[in-house]
Amino acid sequence: MPVRRRPRFKKESAKTFGFFLIFAAVVWVLVQFSKTYTQLIEIPVNYINAPLDKSISEERPDHVDLQLQDNGFSIYYFKIFNPKLDIDLSQARETNNKLVYTLQNHLSEIEEQLRIDFEKSLIVQEEIVVPFQFKKEKMIKVVPQIEVSYAVGFSAENPVELRPDSVKVSGPEKIIDSIETVKTQAIKLNKVNQNLNGSVKIDTSGLGALSFYENSVKYFQKVEKFTEGSAEIPVEVINVPENLNLAYFPKSVIVYYQVNLKQFESISAADFRVVCNYKDVKKGDDYMIAQIVEKPDFINNVRLNERRIQFVIKR
Repeated sequence: MPVRRRPRFKKESAKTFGFFLIFAAVVWVLVQFSKTYTQLIEIPVNYINAPLDKSISEERPDHVDLQLQDNGFSIYYFKIFNPKLDIDLSQARETNNKLVYTLQNHLSEIEEQLRIDFEKSLIVQEEIVVPFQFKKEKMIKVVPQIEVSYAVGFSAENPVELRPDSVKVSGPEKIIDSIETVKTQAIKLNKVNQNLNGSVKIDTSGLGALSFYENSVKYFQKVEKFTEGSAEIPVEVINVPENLNLAYFPKSVIVYYQVNLKQFESISAADFRVVCNYKDVKKGDDYMIAQIVEKPDFINNVRLNERRIQFVIKR
């Protein structure tokens, strides 16, 4: 008796069946998503342009409710991408320590941000109420972090000047009271051979709780042609006991300095005084340290060719 074989399911039939199954599923999804639904969606809010003299409370609304009547594609767009709504507090009115932002007065802005049509949608809330506390204000001194390296033959008599040298800051009282100065961002200027005139930002890193009324300051410095001068100055020794016969060497040292070219001729050795204080000598030492105790105010980079002054005590 011949054996009957079971018919095999052809691969072509399986592919056809799978194609129509997927096609039917896609069509079903498209049909369902193209239908109109009404859904309540929470839209997160982001507060911008808060008044500098006010600190908004942490207990502020974090969303608005949007009643959306649209197809499934639009509804799932909001659920998947979760767009935020920017609330501009500079356009809110102030009432009893609260900032009140009336949503109905800004429907066109909300439509543009969220890409919705208010003919099909509705913001449930009429307004957003944000509690606030007044910030403390204070003027804080700005300290420059500007490193200047001058070209050969140039220098400056005065340090870099900032304008303004203080800025108004507002913030929580506890933080404001703990701060006396704020620095600029660090910049380095090389081979400077002309007057400085620029702006630099204030370094606000780590000070996010504070509001700065100015974010940058101007810096200035008069840069002039300088030359190097020198003068031989006798060394004075002070506070030597009367019964002590002290001999020391060298008796004089060379003072080197930089000075504005216009003032070079006005400097003489009489403008300097170099002193060693015998009281500062430590036991066992055979030298004293020379120090410049008098010099013209308008010179800089002052140095001695020799600071150690050797001495012996004669018997």
